[in-house]
Amino acid sequence: MGETAQRAKEAASAQAPQRAGAGGGCALAAAALAAAGASLCCLGPFVLLALGVGGAWLANLRVLEPYRPLFVAAVLLFLGLAFHRLYLRPRRCAADAACAVPASLRRQRRIFWAVAALAAALVGFPWYGPLLLG
Repeated sequence: MGETAQRAKEAASAQAPQRAGAGGGCALAAAALAAAGASLCCLGPFVLLALGVGGAWLANLRVLEPYRPLFVAAVLLFLGLAFHRLYLRPRRCAADAACAVPASLRRQRRIFWAVAALAAALVGFPWYGPLLLG
């Protein structure tokens, strides 16, 4: 009985380093969703009008505008969390884990910067969107 508990403890400790770097993807996904939410009040009607969808109900999408600062704060929080996990926190991986491969870290960092650029474009849309409409 004691030997199986020791094996379970060793297996759990061997799995823990692999899980250490796995949360960056969740933070990036949350940041992207928060950025979409932050721009929904302004970008949503623009996209629908560009697709030819119109109507008085489009004005109802502006009810989300008071929540925009909360969404922007969520974007900054989640992007900061992802940045911290990718650049500042030391990586703890087993030698044979996927997170120990340098190409994996480079790919994750590229995805981070792509999501950060997309989030900046979505969050900043209320300022440059009127220029697109003329």
